[in-house]
Amino acid sequence: MIYYLGQYLQQFWGPARLLTSYAVLIAVAMYTGFFLAYKLIPKFYDKLPHDRGREFTLKDNAEAAKGKPTGSGIVFITIFVIISFLLVPMNWVRAAIIVITWLTMLTGFLDDRSTTSWGEYLKGALDLIISIATAFILYYGLKNASSDGIVRFWLPFTSNEIAVNPAVYIILCTIMLWASINTTNCTDGVDGLSATLVLLALITLGVLFYIVLGHKDIAAYLLLPHLPMGANWAVMVFAMAGVVMGYLWLNAFPSKCLMGDAGSRALGYFIGVCVMINGNPFLILATSSIIFINGGMGLLKVFLLRFFKIKIFENIRFPLHDHMRKNRGWSPTQVLIKFMILQLLVTCAILGIFLKIR
Repeated sequence: MIYYLGQYLQQFWGPARLLTSYAVLIAVAMYTGFFLAYKLIPKFYDKLPHDRGREFTLKDNAEAAKGKPTGSGIVFITIFVIISFLLVPMNWVRAAIIVITWLTMLTGFLDDRSTTSWGEYLKGALDLIISIATAFILYYGLKNASSDGIVRFWLPFTSNEIAVNPAVYIILCTIMLWASINTTNCTDGVDGLSATLVLLALITLGVLFYIVLGHKDIAAYLLLPHLPMGANWAVMVFAMAGVVMGYLWLNAFPSKCLMGDAGSRALGYFIGVCVMINGNPFLILATSSIIFINGGMGLLKVFLLRFFKIKIFENIRFPLHDHMRKNRGWSPTQVLIKFMILQLLVTCAILGIFLKIR
């Protein structure tokens, strides 16, 4: 909205052209998101549900969280939605993703608010429906944006783009989104951990959208496909980064509030979408490898045991942050800092390999 307003006003007042600058829009989105989340979340403490403790976590974690306002994702994700519609040049794909991000948040918030858990099967089914619907939206959105109607991936170690069969894309995208939602949700167990790792992922994706794939000359130099709409997605990503920073300011150990499923599910969904829009599904390793290891290995362990009676990692507790606290004696702050350092090291290494070895 503001972008188009700037286009109209600049013919009457020259400085209004700044409203059409993506660099300005990114800065406004991020700072506005931070300020609003930081200021508004505390005003909803008495209206949010309160944590009742967690069934599958360490006792001290559960006791520390018990009674704190939870589900604050409904506040900062709603702020993200409003900022996005105000600042991001919109098309039907971006509008649909913003709306589904909010709906994903809503399913988590309703579970946060419920006196009895919805259960993993119901939540898993909802995640699957959301993921499948989004996979179709992304495929047909990318197909319509392609000059020849073919959706392609750029992959590591080759400068050639690979055409993707529609069924393969939809299946892969569904798996990606479902996994990203659930592993991010599982990582939300130590104050500031999930939000910090998500923030690193968002900044990585924002840089890729705006500086690398969104820049025609840099993309050509790196033998990567140019993403003409990269800057539009960058504004959305930095809007989300801003609200996450505002939440993280309040969630730093010891936390004052929790994002709940309302926040973690929406954030996981949004990261998965942005990875697929970048055109290289392996980028999830650069953005979320620690999230996937921390939460995903536990999901794999439970899945193999429940459905195939196969036991793996019997001596390792998942999520991995619980194992490091119980078996290694790490404090919450040590878990946060060390996991953050590991993700930074992995991100730098994988991006260096993916972008230069082609």
